[in-house]
Amino acid sequence: MIDLLVSILSNPSIIIAIIAGLGLILLRKSTSDVIKGTMKTLFGFLILQQGSNIIVNSLVPFSTMFTEAFGLTGIVAEDNAIAAAVQTVLGKETAFILIFSFLINVLIARFTKFKYIFLTGHMMFSFAATMAIVLSQMGLSSEMTIVLGSIIQGISMVIFPAISQSSVRKVTGNDNVAFGFWGSSWISLSGWVGGKFGNKEQSAEDVKVPKSLDFLKDMSILMGIIMVIVYVVTATFVDAETMNEISGGVNRYQFAIFQALGFVVGILILLMGVRMFLAEIVPAFKGIGEKIVPGAKPALDVPIFYSFAPVAVTIGFLAALVGGLIVTFMSSFLPVAVLPSVIGLFFMGGAAGVFGNARGGLRGAIVSGFFLGLTFSLLVAIAYPLVDLSQYGVSGLWFASPDAIIVVILIKLIGLLFGVGI
Repeated sequence: MIDLLVSILSNPSIIIAIIAGLGLILLRKSTSDVIKGTMKTLFGFLILQQGSNIIVNSLVPFSTMFTEAFGLTGIVAEDNAIAAAVQTVLGKETAFILIFSFLINVLIARFTKFKYIFLTGHMMFSFAATMAIVLSQMGLSSEMTIVLGSIIQGISMVIFPAISQSSVRKVTGNDNVAFGFWGSSWISLSGWVGGKFGNKEQSAEDVKVPKSLDFLKDMSILMGIIMVIVYVVTATFVDAETMNEISGGVNRYQFAIFQALGFVVGILILLMGVRMFLAEIVPAFKGIGEKIVPGAKPALDVPIFYSFAPVAVTIGFLAALVGGLIVTFMSSFLPVAVLPSVIGLFFMGGAAGVFGNARGGLRGAIVSGFFLGLTFSLLVAIAYPLVDLSQYGVSGLWFASPDAIIVVILIKLIGLLFGVGI
């Protein structure tokens, strides 16, 4: 039974389909409408997921090329691999934290003013694993790890969306959805910082270009050109033997170009899924809000915001990559070298671009992305000594979610105060 619940709660597509179907039933929709609404919600979310998978599959070889091209060694921020690695040791704790934290989330939303239901399953799973690792390493029993981990995660699942909601309103123009992603506070902070340096009237989406360059106003064309340049330049500096291994024998430039274009295709698919998904989940969720948690808002994953400013996504990512690289090259002054986590920098940097654009236009998108890449990488480097993952056979990786890292720091400080886990 526990395995079934964990399987359900760690699979966001199942959660989303259940929520949509239940919401439509509570709204007393016809059987036909319930089936159509549930299936369209599920299709939209699966399209979104497939777009994300294509993006990740295009970024992985780029990350490898980049590391090889510039001879960098250190750690990469990546939560999912860590969560998977500890399941043989902390699987029970992770599972119970995941289940009980979701129940606590619903209870808090039902009986307090924090009306947020966190629906990003893979994020819930990685956070539960993080809590299991940190609390168990502090010497707490399995039972106490589960109790404290569940409470901390349940509270975090409403607190962080609440912190970000004012920024979400700036982007979406309404209160229909919330931000269910363990980087929401850092993205919102980055957007706020970007807003201080820009002008929201000069949107990145409205950049004026000469008529001969009018094709650059098309987001997909602009992103394609930029990503091809980035990939090709990186591939140029990789030695022939390594590049041949990465590309599987394909010509380096052909490989780089099509990986870059595959990245853009992933973005386009993701955006199509986002539009379809939001069109169905928001009305369906009203049924949940009216009957179970009045006024509840679904806290959803980061890609839902990309469609509000697609050009700003590209700008934010590239600026974040620059910020992350600066931290990488100043690693001699830090506890550890943090290699550019291209996947994290894309998903968070792209969102920072959107949030910065909402507050400060084009310049805001640039500043927000840069700020996020710089400070996120610094946060990982500075917090790295707090948790040793080597006992789980994990090397070269560390936690990647800023909100989770903030919680880890707070737990460690409280433990220090009470003499626990020293």
